[in-house]
Amino acid sequence: MRQLVLAICIVLGAATAAAQEAPVVYVRAGHLLDVRTGELRADQTIVIRGDKIERVAAAAQVPVPAGARVVDLSRMTVLPGLMEMHAHITFDSRFHGFRGLAISVPREALYGALNARRTLEAGFTSVRNAGARGFSDVALRDAINDGEVPGPRLMVSGPALGITGGHCDENLLPSEFRHKAEGVADSPWAVRAKVREVIKYGADLIKICATGGVLSKGDEPGTQQYTLEEMQAIVDEAHRLGRKVAAHAHGADGIRDAIRAGVDSIEHASLIDDEGTRLAKEHGTFLVMDIYNDDFILQKGAEMGMLPESIEKERRIGQLQRDNFARAHRAGARIAYGTDSAVYPHGDNAKQFAYMVKYGMTPLQAIQAATLNAAELMGWSDRLGALEAGKLADLIAVEGDPLKDVTVLERVRFVMKGGQVFRDDARR
Repeated sequence: MRQLVLAICIVLGAATAAAQEAPVVYVRAGHLLDVRTGELRADQTIVIRGDKIERVAAAAQVPVPAGARVVDLSRMTVLPGLMEMHAHITFDSRFHGFRGLAISVPREALYGALNARRTLEAGFTSVRNAGARGFSDVALRDAINDGEVPGPRLMVSGPALGITGGHCDENLLPSEFRHKAEGVADSPWAVRAKVREVIKYGADLIKICATGGVLSKGDEPGTQQYTLEEMQAIVDEAHRLGRKVAAHAHGADGIRDAIRAGVDSIEHASLIDDEGTRLAKEHGTFLVMDIYNDDFILQKGAEMGMLPESIEKERRIGQLQRDNFARAHRAGARIAYGTDSAVYPHGDNAKQFAYMVKYGMTPLQAIQAATLNAAELMGWSDRLGALEAGKLADLIAVEGDPLKDVTVLERVRFVMKGGQVFRDDARR
C-alpha cells in the first residue's frame, strides 16, 4: 500500500510539474463576447496555459509578467471558436452529380486536407462531418489529431447509412455495375450490423438518411426511406455503443419518425411541420437547418455539375426550408449551426449567419447556435462553446461588433485552436 501511495504521489507530482511548465500566453482582447449572456466586455485578458484557458478577467486585474508571450487583439472582438455541425469536409463543391464519379477515395482524402485548413482559417475550430466515402474523414481526423495536417477538431461519421436506392446510395451507375454505397443496409438487423461496422472502422457518430434528398438521383426529398423500425434499431445500437445519431430528413413523415426513434439531430428539416417541431422540443432533438446554400444551388448548381432534377428539387423546397426555420425558431426548437458545406465552397461557412438573422434569430442566438448549442449537440460542452476557465483555448477574433453586424464573422482575422495560432491577420 505504501508503494502504491508513493507511486500515485509521483504521478500527481509529475502532472503538476508538467502543467506548470506548459507555455503561458496572454491574449489581450479589445472586447470579449460572453456567449452565455450576450455581454460584450471591454479590455479583457485571457490567460492560456498549454491548450486550455486558465483565466478570463478584466485586463486591469491580470498582471502580465515581463517577457511573457502576449497576443495583442486589443483592436478586435474575441469570441469562442465557431462550430459547424453539418459538413462534408472531404467532398469538393466542384464535383457534383456525374462529375463526382471521377473522384477516388484517396483524392477525396486529399481534398479533405485542403478543406480542413480552409475551414479552420475561416474560424470554425470544430466540425461534425456528416458522411464521407472510404472512411476518408476518419483518416483526416486522425491526421489532424496527430498534428500532421492543420484542421478543426473533427467528429466524423464515415459512410452514411441508407436504404438501397436511397439518398445515401449511389444511383448514378447503370445496373451492370452492381454497385451500392458502403453504408447501404436494409432491415433492422442489417442496420444494426452496419452501425457496428462503421464504429469498428472509426466513426464517432452515425449518420443516416431517413428521407430522400436534393442532390441525389431518382428520389424525392419528402419521401420517407428508412422505416421507424429500422431507425429504432439504428438508434438503439448506436446509443448502446456510445454514439449519437444524425438523421438527414427533409420530409415531415421522416422527420417525425426519426425523432420518435430517438435520433439526436435532424439535418435539413426542410419540410418540418408543427407536429415535428413539437416532437423535437419534447425529445430535446436538435434541428440543423442549412438555410444558406439554397442561393448557391440555384445560382451555381448547374456550373458545379448538379443534376437538373436536383436544381428543380431545390427550387421547390429551398424557400419552404427557410420559412420552416423561422417557424421552428419562433416555436422554441433547439437549433445548432450547420451548413452542408461542400454543396458550396468550404471556407464560406459563416455566410449562413446572416440568413439565420434574416429568418428570425438575433445575432447572439445565431452565434449561440454555433457555440453553446453546437457544443451540447457534440457532447463537448465540458470543453468547448464558451471562453471560460477550464475549457480548451479555441478562440477567434474579428473587427467590429458581431452583435450589431453578424457578417463580420465572414471576415475572421485571428484563429487559435488549443492554444496554437493558425491564423493571425490582426496586426497587418
